[in-house]
Amino acid sequence: MDQFLSSFTVEDYWRLFDLVRNSVITAGVLGLMGGLVGVFIMLRRTALVVHGIAEVSFAGAALALLLGLDVVAGSAVGAVVLALLIGGLSLKDKDTSGVAGVLMPFGLGLGILFLSLYDGRSSNKFGLLTGQIVGVDDVQTQTLVTGAVLIMAVLVLVWRPMLFASVDPQLARARGVPVNALSLLFMGLLGGAVAMSVQVVGALLVLSLLVVPAAAALKVTARPVLAVGLSMLFGLISAVGGIMLALTGEVPISPYITTIAFMIYLVCLAAGRGRGRRRRRQAAQMLDGDRTSGSGAAGAPTAAASSRG
Repeated sequence: MDQFLSSFTVEDYWRLFDLVRNSVITAGVLGLMGGLVGVFIMLRRTALVVHGIAEVSFAGAALALLLGLDVVAGSAVGAVVLALLIGGLSLKDKDTSGVAGVLMPFGLGLGILFLSLYDGRSSNKFGLLTGQIVGVDDVQTQTLVTGAVLIMAVLVLVWRPMLFASVDPQLARARGVPVNALSLLFMGLLGGAVAMSVQVVGALLVLSLLVVPAAAALKVTARPVLAVGLSMLFGLISAVGGIMLALTGEVPISPYITTIAFMIYLVCLAAGRGRGRRRRRQAAQMLDGDRTSGSGAAGAPTAAASSRG
């Protein structure tokens, strides 16, 4: 424990910060993207799908690593292909989580196979599972930031029909909203979002960036716009805060990101429950007040009748 605590230092902190400036920018933008996408993930109840896509994204990245190709591109191809496959297979039976549960272990098995055949550095293997955002260069930064901005722009453009289809798909379909097309579009966007988020926290911890901030925001508000704003803020704090803290020690970035996100969730959970108790207490007081006033009004004629008698 003493060795762990002694590894933290703020010496040359800003010099180290200059070395990871691209990482901070990239993580911040991906945190904002994760917050926006995460709200739709929670509304559609597809958190398990995110994990399944991450596993196949890991397999695509591992195959690219084995073949000497671009790891980010391999991750993106694997994630988007699986996301569209899940979306297409679940259009009729609506069992999105079931389809993801079937494909997820297959993708993870492929990823493990490809990594076992890879003879390169072990750090590259470990980075696919836990993230490798510190090593991004200018080209990767531009690619990831551009992709994240495009995903957010598309979601903003289809905000109202996408929200309608996510909250009540049956009513949306009855109103003429193209629910199936929007579902496929969202799955494609989700695949891209997962592939990019894997670069920050790895395939094993991707839920911390795409699910936890949104889950925390929805604990304190039910308003979609406010929930999106809080979720994006929480994602930004988790991603950037994780890198800033990681610079003080030798612990990888991903544990910091997951811890910050989890702590935010706990605070929002406590705040949501506290507000719920206050609302129930106020409702009970109003009900008691109505009963008291009602009994007083009912007793007034009785008293008047007794005085006349």
